[in-house]
Amino acid sequence: MPSVYSDSANLKSPASFRLVQWLQSTSAEAWVKFVLAIVGLAAAFGAALFSTVMREAGNLIASVVLASFSLLWAGFVGLVTVPYLARRVAFERLRESFDYEVTRAGVVYVLVTLVIGIAALNTGNNLLYIVVAAMLAAILVSGIVSAMVLRWLELDVRLPEHVFAGRAVTGRILLRNPRRFLPSFSIRVVSTRKKKKKVSKQWKWETATFAFPFNKPPAQQWLRLPDRRLRRVFIKPEAPGIFQGMAYFPYLPAQGEVSADLELKFERRGRYRENSFGVATRFPFAFLTKTRHVALKREVLVYPQIETPDQFFDILPLVRGEWESFMRGRGSDLYRIRQYLPEDSARHVDWKATAKSGSLKVREFARDDERKLCIVFDNPEPGALSDRAYERAVNMAASLAWHFSEQDAEVSFLLSGHGRDNDLHEFLAKLAVVEAENMDNNNAPQNGGMLREINQGSGEYNIVLTARSRGNLPPGLSNSSYFVFLAEEPAHPGVAVEKQI
Repeated sequence: MPSVYSDSANLKSPASFRLVQWLQSTSAEAWVKFVLAIVGLAAAFGAALFSTVMREAGNLIASVVLASFSLLWAGFVGLVTVPYLARRVAFERLRESFDYEVTRAGVVYVLVTLVIGIAALNTGNNLLYIVVAAMLAAILVSGIVSAMVLRWLELDVRLPEHVFAGRAVTGRILLRNPRRFLPSFSIRVVSTRKKKKKVSKQWKWETATFAFPFNKPPAQQWLRLPDRRLRRVFIKPEAPGIFQGMAYFPYLPAQGEVSADLELKFERRGRYRENSFGVATRFPFAFLTKTRHVALKREVLVYPQIETPDQFFDILPLVRGEWESFMRGRGSDLYRIRQYLPEDSARHVDWKATAKSGSLKVREFARDDERKLCIVFDNPEPGALSDRAYERAVNMAASLAWHFSEQDAEVSFLLSGHGRDNDLHEFLAKLAVVEAENMDNNNAPQNGGMLREINQGSGEYNIVLTARSRGNLPPGLSNSSYFVFLAEEPAHPGVAVEKQI
């Protein structure tokens, strides 16, 4: 088990580099606009003073010109700089937004403070007033110090590139303190995702067409105008969060960096996303749990679960046997030694094996061409399989792809609606988000669907996972394919296996 936190590493950089970096930041632009605003307002104020002097001196024209210039210049400065600075302040407040949660110790402390305060009011004892004042000051100090501890911390979350459902992986959290003198204490990195709520609806405008006469086919409607309609639709649920745990850092020195390994495990395939993370602390008195939101988008694509060969042992030997039978030929690589058949050539007789066994034995050779295999996932229509059976079918496709990619063969992958791939991880990424989809007329079961895309004359063997019936398969495909029928009652949960003849 890796350490929850590691030693900090002081990060130092030259002062000139930090100055250049600051000048290139948005903070420098804000300071420049602020200084220009001060100078502009000072110029407007000076023009207003000179306008008063000119009026006292009797120069009415100069007074009007200076007064007008003062107003116009002040208005120009206000229009140019004030909205920008206001947006900057709003952004900083949003970026540095905090959540507060009163702890049990905080509730007890407030109640005790309230009791002592009531006693001080009833008795008029100055000592009690001093105690109440000190206790209230402790609450104020707790809020200020906890905000200072969290402010300006920089967070980075690094996730692994390839993640499989059901397998634990390790992510990494990096936390950096860029401040020169102030360290941070008792920091936790947590998820800011709220608990799941019930599915809700909202009103949404949609594009529509106003047609007259009503209830007539479009060809018989003589008036058709663009329109919009308001409908109540379901809110699409957001992607699941990446993690619900936490990483704890007891001490983060000034200009230091600490890291923690975070164990992640996803039970289902799919896309997981986090739009922000939280940096929380209870320091110094544990009255409040203060959480600062850090806008940091991270996304991870979880591949389907890869089953071990033992878990689909009932299908794997059959598939391998059919594939090997398909690959037998007249090449130069020895495939096996078997019993002699009348149609065999005498030049292939293995005399040593014949002498040992007492019966004629011949050598059988593998094909000279490259061993080619295509894993085909014929995505079924919605409702063709139960959700559980569909997930098992996706896992089976991913497991077969993973297993045969490790063999000495050229493996390709075909997913309906996505074309052919030669890269294993691209195929797994598509399986990670695949869903049952409706078929158009060309992909209808009676037309063979996407199975017509399989090149039967390419010399490759196909493993086809499909929910179609046997009668809706393209003719001739069974000579070079092994079928896994997903819609039949299985011996292995979720799939039924049979060689189509």
